[in-house]
Amino acid sequence: MLAAIRRMTTVAGKAARLTRFSLHAPKHVEVEFDDGRIFKLSAEFLRINSPAVDGKIRSIGGEKVISGRRHVGIMSAEPVGNYGVRLNFDDLYKTGIYSWDYFYHLGSNKFTLMRTYIKTLKKYGLNRDPRGMK
Repeated sequence: MLAAIRRMTTVAGKAARLTRFSLHAPKHVEVEFDDGRIFKLSAEFLRINSPAVDGKIRSIGGEKVISGRRHVGIMSAEPVGNYGVRLNFDDLYKTGIYSWDYFYHLGSNKFTLMRTYIKTLKKYGLNRDPRGMK
Protein backbone atom coordinates (compact mmCIF):
# COMPACT_ATOMS: atom_id res chain seq x y z
CA MET A 1 0.00 0.00 0.00
CA LEU A 2 2.57 2.56 1.04
CA ALA A 3 5.79 1.78 -0.75
CA ALA A 4 7.12 5.26 -0.23
CA ILE A 5 10.23 5.35 1.89
CA ARG A 6 10.94 8.69 3.43
CA ARG A 7 13.94 10.12 5.19
CA MET A 8 13.48 11.64 8.61
CA THR A 9 15.75 12.96 11.28
CA THR A 10 15.77 11.35 14.69
CA VAL A 11 16.58 13.15 17.91
CA ALA A 12 20.17 11.91 17.68
CA GLY A 13 20.46 13.40 14.19
CA LYS A 14 20.69 10.03 12.45
CA ALA A 15 18.50 9.51 9.42
CA ALA A 16 15.79 6.87 9.81
CA ARG A 17 13.82 5.50 6.89
CA LEU A 18 10.37 4.01 7.00
CA THR A 19 10.55 0.41 5.83
CA ARG A 20 7.02 -0.78 6.63
CA PHE A 21 3.59 0.65 7.38
CA SER A 22 0.82 -1.75 8.39
CA LEU A 23 -2.74 -0.89 9.32
CA HIS A 24 -4.32 -3.48 11.60
CA ALA A 25 -7.83 -2.00 11.49
CA PRO A 26 -9.53 -1.10 13.69
CA LYS A 27 -7.04 -1.53 16.56
CA HIS A 28 -3.60 -0.17 15.64
CA VAL A 29 -0.93 0.86 13.17
CA GLU A 30 2.53 -0.67 13.08
CA VAL A 31 5.45 1.22 11.59
CA GLU A 32 9.00 -0.06 11.16
CA PHE A 33 12.13 1.95 10.46
CA ASP A 34 15.53 0.94 9.11
CA ASP A 35 17.19 1.63 12.46
CA GLY A 36 15.39 -1.49 13.72
CA ARG A 37 12.71 0.33 15.69
CA ILE A 38 9.16 -0.97 15.38
CA PHE A 39 6.27 0.94 16.88
CA LYS A 40 2.78 -0.42 17.51
CA LEU A 41 0.52 2.61 17.98
CA SER A 42 -3.07 2.14 19.14
CA ALA A 43 -6.04 3.86 17.53
CA GLU A 44 -6.76 5.74 20.75
CA PHE A 45 -3.15 6.94 21.02
CA LEU A 46 -3.10 8.15 17.41
CA ARG A 47 -6.50 9.83 17.73
CA ILE A 48 -5.61 11.80 20.86
CA ASN A 49 -2.27 12.85 19.36
CA SER A 50 -3.65 13.98 16.02
CA PRO A 51 -1.40 16.56 14.36
CA ALA A 52 -4.44 18.56 13.16
CA VAL A 53 -6.57 21.11 14.94
CA ASP A 54 -9.92 19.55 15.70
CA GLY A 55 -13.25 21.11 16.57
CA LYS A 56 -13.97 18.23 18.98
CA ILE A 57 -11.03 19.15 21.21
CA ARG A 58 -11.66 20.77 24.54
CA SER A 59 -9.26 23.52 25.41
CA ILE A 60 -8.98 23.65 29.17
CA GLY A 61 -6.49 26.06 30.63
CA GLY A 62 -4.78 26.24 27.24
CA GLU A 63 -4.26 22.47 27.12
CA LYS A 64 -5.51 20.30 24.25
CA VAL A 65 -7.74 17.67 25.85
CA ILE A 66 -9.53 14.92 23.95
CA SER A 67 -11.49 12.54 26.16
CA GLY A 68 -13.64 9.46 25.65
CA ARG A 69 -11.61 7.85 22.86
CA ARG A 70 -10.60 4.54 24.48
CA HIS A 71 -12.67 2.48 22.01
CA VAL A 72 -12.13 4.52 18.85
CA GLY A 73 -11.10 2.52 15.78
CA ILE A 74 -9.22 3.22 12.58
CA MET A 75 -11.32 2.51 9.49
CA SER A 76 -8.73 3.24 6.81
CA ALA A 77 -5.44 4.91 5.90
CA GLU A 78 -5.02 6.98 2.76
CA PRO A 79 -1.56 7.80 1.37
CA VAL A 80 -0.73 11.53 1.26
CA GLY A 81 2.08 12.21 -1.16
CA ASN A 82 5.28 10.41 -0.25
CA TYR A 83 5.41 11.64 3.31
CA GLY A 84 2.52 10.18 5.29
CA VAL A 85 -1.07 9.02 5.61
CA ARG A 86 -4.48 10.37 6.54
CA LEU A 87 -6.11 8.11 9.10
CA ASN A 88 -9.89 7.83 9.07
CA PHE A 89 -11.37 7.01 12.47
CA ASP A 90 -14.78 5.57 13.27
CA ASP A 91 -15.72 8.70 15.25
CA LEU A 92 -15.73 10.40 11.81
CA TYR A 93 -12.45 12.23 12.44
CA LYS A 94 -10.33 12.31 9.28
CA THR A 95 -8.46 15.59 9.05
CA GLY A 96 -5.13 14.60 10.58
CA ILE A 97 -2.21 13.84 8.28
CA TYR A 98 0.39 11.74 10.04
CA SER A 99 3.85 12.12 8.50
CA TRP A 100 6.50 9.40 8.81
CA ASP A 101 8.47 11.83 11.01
CA TYR A 102 5.47 12.19 13.29
CA PHE A 103 4.99 8.41 13.57
CA TYR A 104 8.64 8.14 14.61
CA HIS A 105 8.18 10.90 17.20
CA LEU A 106 5.01 9.29 18.59
CA GLY A 107 6.61 5.87 18.77
CA SER A 108 9.77 7.15 20.42
CA ASN A 109 7.77 9.06 23.05
CA LYS A 110 4.74 6.78 23.39
CA PHE A 111 4.88 6.08 27.12
CA THR A 112 5.62 9.67 28.14
CA LEU A 113 2.87 11.04 25.90
CA MET A 114 0.30 8.52 27.18
CA ARG A 115 1.25 9.13 30.81
CA THR A 116 0.88 12.90 30.29
CA TYR A 117 -2.49 12.37 28.60
CA ILE A 118 -3.85 10.28 31.49
CA LYS A 119 -2.59 12.82 34.05
CA THR A 120 -4.27 15.65 32.10
CA LEU A 121 -7.57 13.75 32.00
CA LYS A 122 -7.43 13.15 35.75
CA LYS A 123 -6.53 16.79 36.39
CA TYR A 124 -9.75 17.91 34.71
CA GLY A 125 -11.99 15.06 35.92
CA LEU A 126 -12.24 13.54 32.44
CA ASN A 127 -12.03 9.93 31.32
CA ARG A 128 -10.67 7.75 28.51
CA ASP A 129 -14.05 6.01 28.19
CA PRO A 130 -16.89 7.50 26.16
CA ARG A 131 -19.69 9.11 28.17
CA GLY A 132 -21.90 6.54 29.82
CA MET A 133 -19.21 3.81 29.74
CA LYS A 134 -17.08 2.97 32.76
